[in-house]
Amino acid sequence: QVQLVESGGGLVQAGGSLRLSCAASGSIFSINAMGWYRQAPGKQRELVAAITSGGSTNYADSVKGRFTISRDNAKNTVYLQMNSLKPEDAAVYYCAADPNNGISNIDYDYWGQGTQVTVFA
Repeated sequence: QVQLVESGGGLVQAGGSLRLSCAASGSIFSINAMGWYRQAPGKQRELVAAITSGGSTNYADSVKGRFTISRDNAKNTVYLQMNSLKPEDAAVYYCAADPNNGISNIDYDYWGQGTQVTVFA
């Protein structure tokens, strides 16, 4: 089993920045793909960004140029740097991990509990 714990969420003014972190523990040898999803009230959960073990990345169109996903394999941690935040970025952000190594169409096996991001105008 893999446990994922997110941190770094909070309240930020539009135009500001936040960095989310997700630390993995447990059977970390099984992790390849990692990703960040978000879900706003009344909306479906959506992929924000994904990264393979080799560093290939994929982003939702709505965050391209503003968000950056990265990972530190030595620390078993994935990050999401969020810049130029907009009110529509407000959501609960979830970290996900999977043994498969890809950046799209991954049915992630492991999920964190989520961290709230609130953006006010």
